[in-house]
Amino acid sequence: MDLSQPTAENVTYMIDKIKEKLRMVNVDAMKAENFSTSQYEDLVYMYEMVMKRDTITPNEMQAIAAELGALRK
Repeated sequence: MDLSQPTAENVTYMIDKIKEKLRMVNVDAMKAENFSTSQYEDLVYMYEMVMKRDTITPNEMQAIAAELGALRK
């Protein structure tokens, strides 16, 4: 997937992959349509950080969820 372009399709892809990786229970809280391409670089950073981790601690998961919440529209 080419994530170099800030498209709604790429935002949806990244949000879905982050949700899968974090195994989030409340997936409705992170709907892709709640994110804008205006903060695309921040979202790409979060996506890359989450994807390169083998394990994520509960504290890290809370911090990631909080950061993603701040990126929502």
